[in-house]
Amino acid sequence: MIPDQTIEQPISLSMSPYTGQWTTEEAAHLLRRTMFGASLTQIRGAVANGLGATVSSLLTIPSINPPLTYHANESVASQGQTWVNSVYPSGDTQPTENARSSSLGAWLIENMNTESLSIAEKMCLFWQNHFAAEVGFDARASFNYFDLIRTHAIGDFKQLIKEMTIDPNMLFFLNGVSNQSFSPNENYARELLELYTIGKGLQIGEGDYTNYKEQDVAAGSKILTGWTVNGMRSTTLTKPVAVFNTLFHSASTKQLSSHFGDTTISNGGAQEYANYIDVIFQQPAVATFICTKLYRFYVNYDITQDVQDNVITQMAATLITNNYQIVPVLEELFLSDHFYDVSVRGSIIKNPLELIFSMLNPSNSIPSYDLSTNYQMYNTIYWVAGNLGQSYGSPPNVGGWPAYYQAPSFSKLWINSTFIKQRFEIGYYLTLHAGIEINGNYLKINGLQLLASFEFPADPVALIDELCLLYFPKGASTSDKLILKGILTSGLPDFEWTIQYNEYLADMSNPTFSDPVRIRIESVLFQIFQMPEFQTI
Repeated sequence: MIPDQTIEQPISLSMSPYTGQWTTEEAAHLLRRTMFGASLTQIRGAVANGLGATVSSLLTIPSINPPLTYHANESVASQGQTWVNSVYPSGDTQPTENARSSSLGAWLIENMNTESLSIAEKMCLFWQNHFAAEVGFDARASFNYFDLIRTHAIGDFKQLIKEMTIDPNMLFFLNGVSNQSFSPNENYARELLELYTIGKGLQIGEGDYTNYKEQDVAAGSKILTGWTVNGMRSTTLTKPVAVFNTLFHSASTKQLSSHFGDTTISNGGAQEYANYIDVIFQQPAVATFICTKLYRFYVNYDITQDVQDNVITQMAATLITNNYQIVPVLEELFLSDHFYDVSVRGSIIKNPLELIFSMLNPSNSIPSYDLSTNYQMYNTIYWVAGNLGQSYGSPPNVGGWPAYYQAPSFSKLWINSTFIKQRFEIGYYLTLHAGIEINGNYLKINGLQLLASFEFPADPVALIDELCLLYFPKGASTSDKLILKGILTSGLPDFEWTIQYNEYLADMSNPTFSDPVRIRIESVLFQIFQMPEFQTI
């Protein structure tokens, strides 16, 4: 007799609306992919609100406060006030720039730590990787670059490209300020095509690629001439501004290649760059290119031909139909049957920021200290993420982080031999260790606060089930759950944990009862953070 065999079900390629069960498992999957470390409260709220309402909430960009001055070296803006529209002091501006850059880095981390039920922070990271502009020329220009990304995060992609093209930070980053008619600079013109809009594709001839030719890069560099920036680290101007100078602009007619229908771009002065971008966006390959990147970021780096033909093609069609508005594409994706296919859950290795905040955010573990201490804590997290290969605001190259483009490994690059030991060490420092010391305070997971968010913390079986739901995208095996429960109960019968937890509830301020409970839950968390399943989303 032939034994029963489990027949592997084919992955759903349907972009039709999801009609399956909407449980904590599906809600957790959605929030893992769109947020940095959702809590159990948020997951349960998503289940109660339903799929449609949850996606609607996620696809909003809430307003946030600007970064604040916290550093003693900031000699213009007062502590607790924002510096984003403040001039620089006369003389040596570097101490002020260093202080403002530190404040900006802390602000970026704070936004992830305090995010609401919104895709905002994940989309800001997506666009930072997409444009991959290094910041630091002028902290105000850097802030405005991130603010531009946030403003258009789920809005008009074409408008974002237009505004990014003459963004002061970008003009400095890719040498737009030195792109003049007498000496055209091709840096931005090349990346505009290769990395930002249409993609290169395979080479099909000398200087000829699937979607453009070298001729288009040369023509684009002339189209983009004449832009410069005033006010970098200015002692009088409150922010850097892009300025168009007709004298430095190439007034010739530019000839594009057959990939763009042999279109000519006549002299349009300060509007010419926008006219050129309009021509680029007439090519359907633009929609396919950006939708492929969105899919790789939110669903799976493994894009088969079936996924390309059935999923990404549909996403691209939706983008074109909606005049390059991003919201309809993400809405269709997050409501689709394909997105909730079990095969894509746990398919992506967490980037360093996802790793850190999937530990910290579910327990709301960063208390509200004074401004200086909090910002230094955020700067410490910024530094830790950088040591793991992800310095927000400083991608390693113009293409962004290799984990998002380098085949065949993609996100597996986050766990290479350089980083993997440190990834596991973070879990130790945030659980079993005293924590990361900052100004006499310690950055550490608050295990007792985390326990309070569970439905049945006194029941060790239910508690382990909820922990696995929270931290593992595909749950855990029976044997792994038994291991975790054994750590929680110290190998004693289940009721011993129940008694101990209830004694703690009766006298929560008494270390005699709170310390054993805290140590046990933190030991379980340490073990969870060492398990391979935790490394994925």
